[in-house]
Amino acid sequence: MDEADRQLLRRCRVRLVRELQVASLWDVLLSRQLFTPAMIEDIQHAGSGSRSDQVRQLVIDLETRGSQALPLFISCLEDTDQDVLASFLRMSRQEEKQNPEAVRPLNLRPVVLGPMGLTPEDLREKTGPLKSTPRKLAPVVLGPEQLWPAKLRPEVLRPEVPRPVDNCSDVCAQEISKQNPDLAYALNADPCGHCLIINNVNFCLESRLTARTGSNIDCEKLQRRFRLLHFTVEVKCDLMAKQMVQALVELARRDHSGLDCCVVVVLSHGCQASHRQFPGAVYGTDGCLVSIEKIVNIFNGASCPSLGGKPKLFFIQACGGEQKDHGFEVACASPEDRTSGSDPESDAVLFQEGPGPFDQPDAVSSLPTPSDIFVSYSTFPGFVSWRDTRRGSWYVETLDGVFEQWAHSEDLQTLLLRVANAVSQKGIYKQIPGCFNFLRKKLFFKM
Repeated sequence: MDEADRQLLRRCRVRLVRELQVASLWDVLLSRQLFTPAMIEDIQHAGSGSRSDQVRQLVIDLETRGSQALPLFISCLEDTDQDVLASFLRMSRQEEKQNPEAVRPLNLRPVVLGPMGLTPEDLREKTGPLKSTPRKLAPVVLGPEQLWPAKLRPEVLRPEVPRPVDNCSDVCAQEISKQNPDLAYALNADPCGHCLIINNVNFCLESRLTARTGSNIDCEKLQRRFRLLHFTVEVKCDLMAKQMVQALVELARRDHSGLDCCVVVVLSHGCQASHRQFPGAVYGTDGCLVSIEKIVNIFNGASCPSLGGKPKLFFIQACGGEQKDHGFEVACASPEDRTSGSDPESDAVLFQEGPGPFDQPDAVSSLPTPSDIFVSYSTFPGFVSWRDTRRGSWYVETLDGVFEQWAHSEDLQTLLLRVANAVSQKGIYKQIPGCFNFLRKKLFFKM
């Protein structure tokens, strides 16, 4: 769906939630192949299952159904005698086609503020020295002579080279944290916990998603890494959306009472999606979405009581959207960070965005925030995540390297800061990982 149609849907969402009758639409949407039966079922069970929740989810999912989705949807409205809404959308769409400037984002410019009380005209007209008055205060510019009698020279700041630890203060502090149950999770069990890796590489033709070449390299690295961190690792490849959910539910229903942690890794295509707690969604090999929020909530206290109070870690290597970040100019990065000779691909698919703040009277209250949850994303929401076809993804390659070097001494959040810093310096297009941290304590892996 192009940006103009997407923006139109979002602006009309409040009216659609108020007026759209979805009960008569299901058969027509299926006959015009706008949605599959599984997608219709997901929409019908969205939120509380009310009409308004179904409409919200329908509008969100409609954005992912291709360039002709909106005109086909308008035809469906006409077929179900919802002519007023159909006419409203059609006329609005025609107006936007005639006036494309209306859908462009505002070109906001920074505002330079002068001294208090002076307008920009005052500043332009003043050519002589400013006189200090109670209303207009003159700025004072201090030169080197006023700051220090010695002659100042510019100083070039270079990245600080890590120095060897010459005392045990930092090491001792970390050891104290590890041993204190009020400061750090206890990871004493062996094995420490289960680790499930879902690796989706090959997608069906109908999904129009490309094969994720290089993902098997990521999978092998993570399988080896988490085994070294004392996890029992299980790998499942090329799962459809329902199979992904089934595998996660089976893991959540196991008895974790003798274990201390649980890890879930998802390697797939992804996109931005509606959410209340955790953004994003990942694709099954059938082209159907599973939201990150749904994946995480499978392991909440109600669904998985034996993991209550224990850390549950999620690592998501997938795109958060379809924007490509060109970055901004800084001091020259090291040559190896340019990934010369590499062949990067993105895990991006169609962009979709959740409900905005414009329909609050009809909103549903959010779920309680889960505790002991850590979700690490390979990229910032809305942006692509890069994967080298020969070396694997930037995120997993860096994660594996950082864990190998530092996991014996640093907690999880510090490790992920190192990953974010290293990934942000790679490539021509830029990428920065991020996380949602609802852990109550520090987490040190068992070594």
